[in-house]
Amino acid sequence: MSALTGIKVVDLTAVLMGPLASRVLGDMGADVIKVEAPTGDSLRAVGPMHNPGMGPLYMNANRNKRSIALNLKSPAGKKAMLEMIRDADVLLYNVRPQGMARLGLDYEACRAVNPSIIHVGCYGFSEGGPYAGKPAFDDLIQGLCAVPSLFAGVSGGEPRYIPLAMVDRYAAAHVAAAVLGALFHKLRTGEGQSIELSMLEIMADCVLGDHSGGQMFDPPLGPPGYPRSLAPERHPYKTLDGYLCTVIYTDQHWRSFFKLIGSDLMDTDPRFKNLTSRTIHAREVHGMLEGWLTNRSTTEWLEAFDKADIPAMPLRTLDNMHLDVHLQAVDFFQWHEHPSEGRVRVMRPASKWSRTQPTVHRHAPLIGEQTREILTGLGYSEAQIQAMLQAGDAVAAKPPAIP
Repeated sequence: MSALTGIKVVDLTAVLMGPLASRVLGDMGADVIKVEAPTGDSLRAVGPMHNPGMGPLYMNANRNKRSIALNLKSPAGKKAMLEMIRDADVLLYNVRPQGMARLGLDYEACRAVNPSIIHVGCYGFSEGGPYAGKPAFDDLIQGLCAVPSLFAGVSGGEPRYIPLAMVDRYAAAHVAAAVLGALFHKLRTGEGQSIELSMLEIMADCVLGDHSGGQMFDPPLGPPGYPRSLAPERHPYKTLDGYLCTVIYTDQHWRSFFKLIGSDLMDTDPRFKNLTSRTIHAREVHGMLEGWLTNRSTTEWLEAFDKADIPAMPLRTLDNMHLDVHLQAVDFFQWHEHPSEGRVRVMRPASKWSRTQPTVHRHAPLIGEQTREILTGLGYSEAQIQAMLQAGDAVAAKPPAIP
């Protein structure tokens, strides 16, 4: 058994935040039913692929799920959706609340067919504020939470976004945690509930958790921002032949480093006295470190830092990250045979459990790959299923091209 064996999650989410959250639940063994429009999740169209709708971003975010494709605007499609909700533990959605109400799938409607349903909405902006109902994408939330401005302040250049879907991925962890908390409450009390999660509020807490600075206090004790993180000189350091990532942080780290380079600055320069003074003078400290690290090769520094117990790692690129010796040793990357996409590299769940290990036990599905299977499980006859398919109320996957 897995940790969530027997838990049924109806997943009415698309793109990234919601699907990543439900993937966590699927990895833990929940039966996650991905409900798609007949055209499928838009994320399916992104990236290289063998078959239409099977891009790498989609496949990574949607393993361990079954797919049913329904036209929720049709009476038959909506009826099938409510039948799934009837015995589900969780309904996860990122449709805006107004849209859920129009579909007849708001909390009150779902609670009418399943009083113990956990009804989880995850979208850009919470209800009650002026942004409620507005569309939200990762870039927009990064902008509202000052992330591009942080880059501009550090580099002295133009604002820019983090080059990955940071908000979606960070918020997904909060969504999964909220679902698990609600499930725990339900197991103790039998009660379901409605939950709302806002990308903006989750990311604002993330950014300001680091950068509230003196503005945390009333009156303020100084400007916002964590000087160490905002120092322009804080970056992978150039060595004689490449780059080195290091965090020389504690007093002992600095004593060990100065011993390596034969310097007494730890005792003679007040800027290095302790963590507080090094944080205040972060720009100068990082700038001096830049100069010191250029006179040896990356390998030499890594070996020396390892012996001195100073945190350091090489700089990877997207081309060689999968060759990392640690990730290889712990079997983080695995090759799986996908029935339509052939051999694909999969990243296993990143945690290790002594009894209920999360696993990759289902491949990412084609659009409507399990439509017939799921409708049959709901008690639909073959004739009823065929009628829905012919009317466009549902879509079932066609046999794919095998690469």
